Amino acid sequence: MSSSRVLVLNSGSSSVKYQLLDMRDSSRLAVGLVERIGEETSRLKHTPLHTGGESREWTGAIADHDAALKAVSAELAKDGLGLDSPELAAIGHRVVHGGKHFTEPTVIDDTVLAEIRRLIPVAPLHNPANLTGIRTAMALRPDLPQVAVFDTAFHTTMPESAARYAIDVKTADEHRIRRYGFHGTSHAYVSRATAKLLGKAPEEVNVIVLHLGNGASASAVRGGRCVDTSMGLTPLEGLVMGTRSGDLDPAVIFHLMRVGGMSTDEIDTLLNKKSGLIGLCGDNDMREIRRRVDEGDEQARLAFDIYIHRLKKYIGAYYAVLGKVDAVAFTAGVGENAAPVREAAVAGLEELGLAVDAELNAVRSSEPRLISPEHARVAVAVVPTDEELEIATQTYALVNG
Repeated sequence: MSSSRVLVLNSGSSSVKYQLLDMRDSSRLAVGLVERIGEETSRLKHTPLHTGGESREWTGAIADHDAALKAVSAELAKDGLGLDSPELAAIGHRVVHGGKHFTEPTVIDDTVLAEIRRLIPVAPLHNPANLTGIRTAMALRPDLPQVAVFDTAFHTTMPESAARYAIDVKTADEHRIRRYGFHGTSHAYVSRATAKLLGKAPEEVNVIVLHLGNGASASAVRGGRCVDTSMGLTPLEGLVMGTRSGDLDPAVIFHLMRVGGMSTDEIDTLLNKKSGLIGLCGDNDMREIRRRVDEGDEQARLAFDIYIHRLKKYIGAYYAVLGKVDAVAFTAGVGENAAPVREAAVAGLEELGLAVDAELNAVRSSEPRLISPEHARVAVAVVPTDEELEIATQTYALVNG
């Protein structure tokens, strides 16, 4: 039997998300999550999908990522899906930051590990955890191809005019300061799925992708290639997010240091964890914000309006960058589920050919779908993202030549 399975690992600082897929039909055999690694109350939730079995949960101390992956392997083995299976073709790893160097999925070796490690200063929260997961998986299956799929890779097609900041070139190059962008696997998947929804090849369409979750980003995709994206050197730039400010006058930082007496770390925490929706109204859950808006809460209404205002600005900006737009695609938790956000984001943009059909917009579905009127000049779509399938697809394609 040929090896057709790919295990996808997404290693966070204290968690591991995983999915095992059979690439013959892209079906999921098992999914799971290990969280609170390093604590006494670690939790593993495992769901075998190939048998339709019920989820299993385990709570106890899981000391580190090594112990976490061994626990995952044990759970998979109970379902006959263990890491020692000859049907396992590869392990695909989500790696957040690949810099300029990694433009496509890459088989991991010592050189790749060293480069991921070198990029830690520009991704201090993510790359160390990604590295830990990779090393642990390599120790468990040293004979198996391990593939890194980078969040930044899809955005490496941006022209220099979009990727460079207008600061001293020597300083920028010395410290690797440029726009890298993130959520790339999602933007890649959704832009292709949107083209498919329109019955066209990715090369034939221009798409604005709006990945709206607790983290949020926009991208302008021309003929299947990213030409601009809202996140920058870090995931802080761009749209208003759950806890991140998005775009900000850089001088605010100097002001907070000089006048507010705040330290660099305090400002970092403020902008990344205490800003965005939670900073504006105390909630970062769009469902709760909408409930408060409907009850007449002015603070929630202002937070929602600021969120939409920024989103609208990026839709307009990327319309200008692309010149011609075939579709605007909403994805991720908020984009897929919050009909009021989608309605408000395109309201008033009718002259650009954008509109939503109220009835279609109100439908809840896990399937890709159009929510624009039948003869709209620009399609408005809701396309559920699938980053794990994208990682598995890229991993399997690479190891199969």
